Amino acid sequence: MTKDWSHLDPEARREAEKYDNPIPSRELILHLLESRGAPATRAQLQQEFGLSDEDSIEALRRRLRAMERDGQVIYTRRGAYAPVDKLDLIPGRIQGHRDGFGFLIPDDSSGDIFLGPSQMRLVFDGDRALVRITGVDRRGRNEGAVVEVISRAHEILVGRYYEEDGIGYVVADNARINQDVLIAPTAKGGVKHGQYAEVRITHWPTPSRQAQGEVIEVVGDYMAPGMEIEVALRSYDIPSEWPEAVLKEAALLKDHVVEKDKQKRVDLRHLPLVTIDGEDARDFDDAIYCEPHKASGWRLFSGGWKLYVAIADVSHYVPLGSALDEEAELRGTSVYFPSQVIPMLPEELSNGLCSLNPHVDRLAMVCEMTVSKSGELTDFEFYEAVIHSHARLTYNKVSSMLEHPRSREGKALRDEYSEVVAHLENLYELYKALAKARQGRGAIDFETTETRMVFGDDRKIVEILPTTRNDAHKIVEECMLCANVATARFLQELELPGLYRVHDSPQAEKIERLREFLNSLGLSLTRKKGDPTPEDYAAVLARVQGRPDAQLIQTVMLRSLSQAVYSPDNAGHFGLNYEAYTHFTSPIRRYPDLLVHRAIRSVIRSRRNTSLVRRAGAGVIPKAKIYPYDHQRLVELGEQCSQNERRADEATRDVVSWLKCEFMQDRVGDSFDGLVTAVTSFGLFVELTDIYVEGLLHITALPADYYEFDAVHHSLIGERSGRRFRLGDSVRVQVARVDLDDRKIDFEMAADTPQAPVERQVSASRAMREKLLADARRAAGEVPPRGNAPRKGRSDASTGKPGGGARSKTARPAKAPAGGKADGKGAAPTSRGPRKRKSR
Repeated sequence: MTKDWSHLDPEARREAEKYDNPIPSRELILHLLESRGAPATRAQLQQEFGLSDEDSIEALRRRLRAMERDGQVIYTRRGAYAPVDKLDLIPGRIQGHRDGFGFLIPDDSSGDIFLGPSQMRLVFDGDRALVRITGVDRRGRNEGAVVEVISRAHEILVGRYYEEDGIGYVVADNARINQDVLIAPTAKGGVKHGQYAEVRITHWPTPSRQAQGEVIEVVGDYMAPGMEIEVALRSYDIPSEWPEAVLKEAALLKDHVVEKDKQKRVDLRHLPLVTIDGEDARDFDDAIYCEPHKASGWRLFSGGWKLYVAIADVSHYVPLGSALDEEAELRGTSVYFPSQVIPMLPEELSNGLCSLNPHVDRLAMVCEMTVSKSGELTDFEFYEAVIHSHARLTYNKVSSMLEHPRSREGKALRDEYSEVVAHLENLYELYKALAKARQGRGAIDFETTETRMVFGDDRKIVEILPTTRNDAHKIVEECMLCANVATARFLQELELPGLYRVHDSPQAEKIERLREFLNSLGLSLTRKKGDPTPEDYAAVLARVQGRPDAQLIQTVMLRSLSQAVYSPDNAGHFGLNYEAYTHFTSPIRRYPDLLVHRAIRSVIRSRRNTSLVRRAGAGVIPKAKIYPYDHQRLVELGEQCSQNERRADEATRDVVSWLKCEFMQDRVGDSFDGLVTAVTSFGLFVELTDIYVEGLLHITALPADYYEFDAVHHSLIGERSGRRFRLGDSVRVQVARVDLDDRKIDFEMAADTPQAPVERQVSASRAMREKLLADARRAAGEVPPRGNAPRKGRSDASTGKPGGGARSKTARPAKAPAGGKADGKGAAPTSRGPRKRKSR
């Protein structure tokens, strides 16, 4: 390699633009390492590139370290650097499982690599590592060994401290981390047995040594009020304290919109925009208004509507690169716990300047749309505006005014809000058109039950109540969908890079399972050949309305869908059946929405000629100062925001599980009616009716029998009795055990549960014996008698097709995991918590 490297570097121009003293790019370094045929030390690279000054040498050191951190090169034991690709190593992120094993999730999205317990002892959940494939396990999955840990995800852990035989250790609250952290007597920091503590790792685990750490903070006593949220924040590394720089910037903001900021904006203060939110909402980030669309010419009404969706103008107050921006990017989203919110932005913004409070002026980014009488979005434009919300309404109030206008409450509310009632009725008519278009589009609409917790003065649950989704919720939802679709079209038409909300079509394996399940019920997923479409899903849901098993079918269909993510590569939204979709409507609580607002503002504040924006004379802002993101940067931000969203969901579920376990502690021994919400080879998950608490009815707690697990039909079948437990069945259970440490509730069959009739037991037993004989003959290559052939319309479970087609037997007395919720890659959960270890 010549010392005049710049003319060989494909990224030399990029490096020269970014740095005053450019050095070889990552691409050139990798090319050199691959072409020289052997790893190279840093000194050799310096010599071969001709780098001699101190600044260049230090820059090369930092670049190599960054490449090592990102999994591009590995630092060998001989002190040299080698490309990862040349060593057949796969970089990725570790995902732990509560049962001790785990997976490497490769960076290139190839298949997950199984890591056994011995390998997982070297890493923690979330670590980045290099793994070499060593073989294939008995389930056909690639199995690997950890070669190098690139970076650690958790330098600090939170968990409960225990002492046994003079040895102290902390059990991580994160169930995906199975390694206990040893604590020396001199590193206890005053923590007592059973308390929660925060621990800094001082020695990472090796093949011959456990992780060691020191207590840096005593979090508090077990079962203390609010401890569940405090522990979740620390376990999931959710930032909850504002850095000093953020507080300083927030303190500089006024508590009202200053006059100069209202200038050179479209003035919509005359429009009776309103906010519609829940009773306990504190931040109002969207306001809506619509009116009949006035056509040009002699026609006064074209049959459509003009819809205004005004969203808090967060990007005006959160400049690119500010401390507020950096913290918002780090958090990614607000986290909504049952009794507490961890906001993405300080309250000065989230509940103050950026909240569209009633009867005060606020800055907004407005999406003004034209919707036809058939519910089709025909035109739109975006602009910066100043608005004045005319009312703070709630879903229940709007529902009373529109759905029950003749009720006493409805009449009283219509009198109180007479100024906006006519406009609400316009919104209601618009919603009906949009809902009809949604149905015609074939969007999937699942009806699920959400709950809210009612707390007492001691912050303990008093009751759990279902929340009713009325037409007011649907009005707001359809308006937000319109604005989000308009935003996605805006990005596409202007070829502007941005984050889309992508919901991929279901995976082939899940589709096959769903097909088999529906076929067993006499239903078909698709009328034509090929993969199912959203219309196919919607058609099935429409056909099963009113059936006793409608809830069961909806649950199975819902579980077949993929998880939505943020990505700059648009792939459409399967569930909503949109070709393009993004998030525009919640920049107070979602960072992707804030990025989209910046993209829109970068066009408004430019000289670009387009009819999609309206300008009111505000000055031009260079794109580099407001929206400098390229595709690669948006890929990184999309992955980070998607991960932060999942982190928030997991932390919220963890807190909810804790609170529900605490709620059920005084109900051990009580009996309840419930509904089977999941069926596994080790038992049934049951949700208690009217209480909305879920627990496990373990297979050993079912009536004595050998049970066959039918994955296709989501059922357990008793071999002797013929009794079938199926997803969606009603059962009566008794609360047997509550484990707060593992957030698990165990049920037993209640004593008054009816048994299967004797005649059905005998008949089912004979049928089972015949089937087993047929399976044995088939396995031996014999042709079974005609009488044993499966009936038409029933799936042949003996084929053992991949994707859950095969059935498996489980004996009731057999050992199997107890308690809790299913987790991870389909494996059974086991109890964790305080326990003795064979070795330390």
